[in-house]
Amino acid sequence: MPPLPSVTKAFLLACVGFFCLFELFPALAFWFELWPLTSGAFMPWQVVTYAFLHGDFTHLLFNMLGLWMLGGELERVWGPKRYTQILVASTLSAAVVQLLFTWAIGSGSPTVGASGAIFGLLLSFGMLFPNRIIVPLIPPIPMKAKVFVAVFGGLELILGFSRTSGIAHFAHLGGMLGAWLLIRHWRSPRRRG
Repeated sequence: MPPLPSVTKAFLLACVGFFCLFELFPALAFWFELWPLTSGAFMPWQVVTYAFLHGDFTHLLFNMLGLWMLGGELERVWGPKRYTQILVASTLSAAVVQLLFTWAIGSGSPTVGASGAIFGLLLSFGMLFPNRIIVPLIPPIPMKAKVFVAVFGGLELILGFSRTSGIAHFAHLGGMLGAWLLIRHWRSPRRRG
């Protein structure tokens, strides 16, 4: 197994570090969670800092597993600069979509987690390696990466409208949107010319 590239390793370590810090000092998390615009607690830096916080160990574990599985390979293909750009674009677009969604439904709950960035990496992986076979944990059915991404995206959309889980499904979709827009920009004919 190849070692983790620098940006992926730094993001992973930062998420674990913040998780440990806020386990020791939970009151500090208030300032870094992504609060809805109408909550009175929203601060501009939260559109980035929320990605380093996680609700519990399981949330952290699955996000870091996704980062490890997808991030290392994408960083090796794109290099650290472009890979960082996709992480930032996914994180910011996930925040914007989540803020719009919480405003539309009148929610006052904060959002935390790197899931938006991870879903951006998932979409990126599907676009770069569409025919690579992926075997998810549940259900363990081999499928092409492009099918896996489409199924996951569809599930997120359906679950987002159900609003019963407390999971920020629209933030996940926002992360996918940010990655898609940035990759489309990179691939545009005008940019190549």
